[in-house]
Amino acid sequence: MPWEKSFEKSDVVEQSMHLFWEKGYAATSISDITRATGIQRGSLYNAFDGKDELFVESLLRYDQATRQTILNRLREVDDPKQAILLFFDGVVTDSLEDPCKRGCFLVNTALDYSRHEAKVQQMVAVAFEEIVGFFEASIRRGQDLKTIPATNEPASTAKALVAMLVGTRVLGRGVFDGLALRQVANQAERMLA
Repeated sequence: MPWEKSFEKSDVVEQSMHLFWEKGYAATSISDITRATGIQRGSLYNAFDGKDELFVESLLRYDQATRQTILNRLREVDDPKQAILLFFDGVVTDSLEDPCKRGCFLVNTALDYSRHEAKVQQMVAVAFEEIVGFFEASIRRGQDLKTIPATNEPASTAKALVAMLVGTRVLGRGVFDGLALRQVANQAERMLA
C-alpha cells in the first residue's frame, strides 16, 4: 500500500467546499477534488464515502459559516427592520466584493434543487425556511415596536423578501451591477415602510 501523507478531514471539506461552490456539484469530478485537496482517490472514499457525502459536508460547513452566523448576528440587532436591511446590505456587498462572482453556495445549490439527493434538498429547504422565519419574526417584532406598519402581512412579506434575496444573489453573479443591486435592496426597504 503506497504511503500517503495524513490529512485533516476538515481541511478537505474546506477545500472541497470552495471547489463545489465555484463549479457546482455536477461539474466537480472526483479528479478535481483529489487535485484540489492533494489526497488520493482511495483515501477520499475511505474518509467520506465519496463525492455525495463530501458535498453534504461542504454545504453544511458553508451554511454554518455563513447563513447561521449571519442570522445569529442579526438577531442581536435591536431594531428588527434594521436587521433585515443589514441582511440585504451584506448580500449586496458580498456580491460586489466577490471577484469570482460565485454567489451564494446555498442559493446555487437551490437552483439545482431537483437534481440533488433528498438529504441535500432537505438541507436547502430547512435553510430557506429559517431565513423566512427570521424575516417573519423580525417583521412581527418591528410591528410590535411600531417600526414596521401593522398592515404589512408578515408571512407573505417574509417570503417575498427571500425571493428578492435569492434574486439578488443570482443576479449579483455578474448580471446586475452595483447600482441595480442597491436598487433591489432599496425595494426591500420600501416593502417594510
